[in-house]
Amino acid sequence: MLRLEAPVLTRELSLYLESQVRVGLFGSGVGLSLVLGFGVAYACYYLSSIAKKPQLVASNDRFCRFLEEYCPVVTETYYPTIWCWEGRVQTLLRPFITSRPQVQYRNELIKTADGGQISLDWFDNNDSLYYPDASTRPTVLLLPGLTGTSKESYILHMIHQSETLGYRCVVFNNRGIAGEDLLTPRTYCAANTEDLEAVIHHVHSLHPSAPFMAAGVSMGGMLLLNYLGKTGRDTPLMAAAIFSAGWNVFESVESLEKPLNWLLFNYYLTTCLQSSISRHRQMLEKLFDMDLVMKARTVREFDKRFTSVMFGYRTIDDYYEDASPCRKLKSVGIPVLCLNSVDDVFSPGHAIPVETAKQNANVALVLTSCGGHIGFLEGIWPRKCTYMDRVFKQFVQAMFEHGNKIFSM
Repeated sequence: MLRLEAPVLTRELSLYLESQVRVGLFGSGVGLSLVLGFGVAYACYYLSSIAKKPQLVASNDRFCRFLEEYCPVVTETYYPTIWCWEGRVQTLLRPFITSRPQVQYRNELIKTADGGQISLDWFDNNDSLYYPDASTRPTVLLLPGLTGTSKESYILHMIHQSETLGYRCVVFNNRGIAGEDLLTPRTYCAANTEDLEAVIHHVHSLHPSAPFMAAGVSMGGMLLLNYLGKTGRDTPLMAAAIFSAGWNVFESVESLEKPLNWLLFNYYLTTCLQSSISRHRQMLEKLFDMDLVMKARTVREFDKRFTSVMFGYRTIDDYYEDASPCRKLKSVGIPVLCLNSVDDVFSPGHAIPVETAKQNANVALVLTSCGGHIGFLEGIWPRKCTYMDRVFKQFVQAMFEHGNKIFSM
């Protein structure tokens, strides 16, 4: 990846513009002066206001020192892609710009206590040179976003990063999302952790001697945080990484209902939710007015008519309160690293629970000024690796290989 330091960036920009003048793109010295002036001004603005070191929030000095030594990316200046640093632009472009590494999965369907089924996609990494013994090969459980599956580019990148380190991955696809049939009239939500608990128990029972971590993205991160807040230290997971989680659902939906955000994100996300359940209509219409559900035009309307009803909440507010991980952060009992951008319209900066995080020695927040929602693009052409990918790789490696040092430094 090409990441330019401040003096290098300014110098390269000036040389580029001068070369363009020499080949005749600009017709006069006045044009040259204007272009150079604009270029230098933009570079100065970028370097002074856009490219910044992330804010590391952690009450535990030993956790901070551990991250500084074994996950140094969280202390380095983050240089967002210079031509698309704004949060909404990063969010919109990431799925189209980033590559999609090839991953061969092994699918497994597991049964649930209520008669349903969950689809797991395994990347076994049997060619691992660092961990040839499958019984002790470190395992990372990956939780995609709201309507995401194992095919999402950010999941594929996490698996690619894990492959280079010799780790095994398993992707938890929420019910009915990855092409499998719904066997019961139940899907999923951010507040109910029963399916996640079943998956964690299943994976751990298969490889009880393997170090075990989890990483959740967006709603997957919310679900993982709610699980950790519920279980405390009573979990086989040794640590977790959270990316672009919505901390306060009330604030998230309010942000997404602003006109521009509704146009760019909310309406599309609502149609994705509707599409995810439409193929199961015959099963679901036994309990729901599916015509009314399919008329929803916002995520809030969908949740009010479908999700909150499915999981037995009296009101939509009751569901959103239960789904908000900020209310459970104090109870997290294992090391957790959470990456958010303060310009994420899905999780507004003012709703990130900085003060609550300071009250739990197991929690560290990494807050960037730019990056959007699951964006974190960097480099001139950010196709292969994002800042989020680097944080993921360094943190899981730090925990698997040096985790015993985290509270002894």
